[in-house]
Amino acid sequence: MGKITFHSEGVPYVLPNKALFRQWITETALSHGKRVGGLAFVFCSDDYLLEMNKQYLNHDYFTDIITFDYADGDVIAGDIFISVDRVEDNACKNLVDKKTEMQRVVIHGVLHLCGYKDKQKKEITIMREKEQFYLRILPQFLKTKRST
Repeated sequence: MGKITFHSEGVPYVLPNKALFRQWITETALSHGKRVGGLAFVFCSDDYLLEMNKQYLNHDYFTDIITFDYADGDVIAGDIFISVDRVEDNACKNLVDKKTEMQRVVIHGVLHLCGYKDKQKKEITIMREKEQFYLRILPQFLKTKRST
């Protein structure tokens, strides 16, 4: 398994069950014919991610995630920055719990690294379907991993 790390920058967020997330991410990549190289997840504030969005992407708006893709062939690698503030706001707007929304955003970043886009309507539809698929199998995955 490649190295998958989780950090926080300026926010007191700690992702629970890191080992489980590493396995879930790795299996998601494998299901797309990819292997995990190095992935760094950085949990940060809206302001932190807004500055990154401006500096690196020339976008002046809040977002929940920015994924920097360093993939090489079938090996995915990258830095994934996630705004904890935006995840919490989106959870309220979408009437889901914060934990589920964070899981969705994490797998969204992984799906980007597996080659999925979300700029056009059709791409967004496919991305949402994939997110839902991986969110649905997560409880089964957790149950399977606990029993082994």
